[in-house]
Amino acid sequence: MSAWLQRQTSLSSSTLNLSLAATFGAVTAATVIFTATAINRRRAAEELKASIPALSPEHPALPLNEFGGASRPTISNKDDERAAMIAARARKGEYDEELILEQLARNRVFLKDEGLATLRNSFVVVVGLGGVGSHCVAALARSGVSRIRVVDFDQVTLSSLNRHALATLADVGSPKVHCVRKRLEQICPWVRIDERNELMGSQSTEGLLAKWDYEIQDGEEEKEVDWVVDAIDNIDSKVALLQYCALHGIKVISAMGAGCKSDPTRIQIGDISTSVEDPLSKATRRRLRILGVNSGIPVVFSTEKPGQGKAELLPITDEEFEKGNVDKLGVLPEFRVRILPVLGTMPAVFGYTVANHVICSIAGYPMDYRTGDRGREKMYDAILSTLQGLEERLVRSTNGQNAVGLRIPVGRDDVAYLVEEVFRGKSVISNLGNRLALIRWTRPPGGFRVDPDYEKEGQKMIKLPLIDLVLMTKEEAARHEKLVLKGDASPESIYEPDIVAQVQKRHDEELAYERYR
Repeated sequence: MSAWLQRQTSLSSSTLNLSLAATFGAVTAATVIFTATAINRRRAAEELKASIPALSPEHPALPLNEFGGASRPTISNKDDERAAMIAARARKGEYDEELILEQLARNRVFLKDEGLATLRNSFVVVVGLGGVGSHCVAALARSGVSRIRVVDFDQVTLSSLNRHALATLADVGSPKVHCVRKRLEQICPWVRIDERNELMGSQSTEGLLAKWDYEIQDGEEEKEVDWVVDAIDNIDSKVALLQYCALHGIKVISAMGAGCKSDPTRIQIGDISTSVEDPLSKATRRRLRILGVNSGIPVVFSTEKPGQGKAELLPITDEEFEKGNVDKLGVLPEFRVRILPVLGTMPAVFGYTVANHVICSIAGYPMDYRTGDRGREKMYDAILSTLQGLEERLVRSTNGQNAVGLRIPVGRDDVAYLVEEVFRGKSVISNLGNRLALIRWTRPPGGFRVDPDYEKEGQKMIKLPLIDLVLMTKEEAARHEKLVLKGDASPESIYEPDIVAQVQKRHDEELAYERYR
């Protein structure tokens, strides 16, 4: 019996050894095969990469779109193909310089040789290729700017054709950047158009405003952007672009709203702090002020006021309200851009005004119009000083507190914001616009007391939210101080209901922007 068990054990052991040996051999063979395959694949990939020529004017690379395809469309017809071939040769320097100077002859005699040479060496980025941007970029290219980067994510629609400078019926459905590039190649073949079919946003701004690196010619170096044109109608993208340019010292000019405007004589250029009668400009100013940008950005805007019989923004339908997030649809609450009434001529005037400013600035041509501030700093300082004195009097009137060294959390920029933006430069009581003063609307529940939290840090500060202030004439403020702030009357008891409602409306409007602070 024991002998039989030994034979069985020996037999099982031999079988197991053979199985292990076979398995090990198979694994070894597979490892060798896979290793050899990986080595061959790696070698083939390296050879393929090595065969790809370096980027150069002869071997350019085109960016891919979001679907993985080439960003440029195929040539649609023989005329486009011929124009593209001429433009490709022109951008390589094969276009006669005399022909270029002949086409730019009127600009040459106007700007002189030095000015035109500077303009031809410039690099401009145009963001937004709608009615304003398309007319602007066409004027820049026709005037001699030879490096233009165009940025837009949108497509040409039938409704675009009432105001677009370069689109035709055949372009409907194609990206605006392709349309602009194709048309400008037929007009100014030597101009290099770096098209970016992208959405301008906080994540893409740096790359879209980077140095010029498209079709670099022999001996040419990468060039920083000279000017940025903001022709965006989306408030978030607009603010992000302007803030970026302001923080990085990039020259930028912004086009404000052309919708609902019809009077070309009211269009002007000014600093963003001076633009009035424009909802898009107002929203942009407020957002930028919160981000620390108060001035220094030239804007094109219209001072035309709304009136009876004139075009108005159309309200959103009930169906849109039911979808929610209505505030995301446009620059104004309860309105959206797609139903903005636009007279086709006005975006063109805006676009040419923007282009004119950029061209003259680059060429060093004298510009006599003022783009600076309102020149009302003295008035703001006086209003701030009056408010400081008022708060000191109110503190002293409360339990005999010492007001020496009292500070208020309001600065000149805050005063300018309240006067110009919130109260439109007029008294909320009488609608007068001279001898103005800021004053609290109501008496605080605890009286006018120094904030104990600041006293612990050795500072004497009183709480004074901007939302508590209203604009009146000095005479109205003196009466308000006596009756409301130092007396027992409430605003509702001494003012008409329409005045109280107007103050509430202004404060509600300001609260809507608190979320950006």
